[in-house]
Amino acid sequence: MAEKGVKLFGMSLSPMALRVEWALKLKGVEYEYVDEDLLHKSEELLRYNPVTKKIPVLVHDGKPMAESLVIIEYVDEVWKDGYPIMPKDPYERAQARFWAKFVEDKINPAIYAVFCTTGEQQQKALQEAQESFMTLEVALKSKKFFGGEMIGFVDIVAGWLPYWLRIIEEIVGVSIVNENIQPLINEWFDNFLELDLVKGSLPPKDKIYAINKARREQLLA
Repeated sequence: MAEKGVKLFGMSLSPMALRVEWALKLKGVEYEYVDEDLLHKSEELLRYNPVTKKIPVLVHDGKPMAESLVIIEYVDEVWKDGYPIMPKDPYERAQARFWAKFVEDKINPAIYAVFCTTGEQQQKALQEAQESFMTLEVALKSKKFFGGEMIGFVDIVAGWLPYWLRIIEEIVGVSIVNENIQPLINEWFDNFLELDLVKGSLPPKDKIYAINKARREQLLA
């Protein structure tokens, strides 16, 4: 039984839904998972998130909330006695929110720009993406993870990158993150993928490859 009616609406290949799963698992929260078909969204999902109609959506005791970053902070605040996701210190907490927003506002769009372009336009996008990752390295200075010796909020938010980005690089035929340009990010990729929490939750690579390859072809058509 899910703890106090905790239900997560997601999609098996969605890195944004996986973020929330990582947070719930770190906290030891039992939950019911609803795997949505995004082409035929359930009435329940649309009822719980009528604004954006997107996943993930977490429902706790009948109260829904959307947007993965909002949900992760909620999980951390509600299950206080579990694994600490956000730092206790207010300044460190603010810094974690800053870098998480940087990932959302700078890193993710930069990768998308590389993914959906070719030629000279792609080269320009690639340079901007690499520069964004070099900026993100500042938050990893003298650390194994963004959270320090253990993963925290920024690691969970950026945690889709080590797996999905390598697949994207393979599809588009370019290297965005490598040990020569961003050694700290590259090392963090390896460290994050070695976590038991992560290894046991990643969707099949072939499925991610196929769906993203088809999506790129559609975008370029």
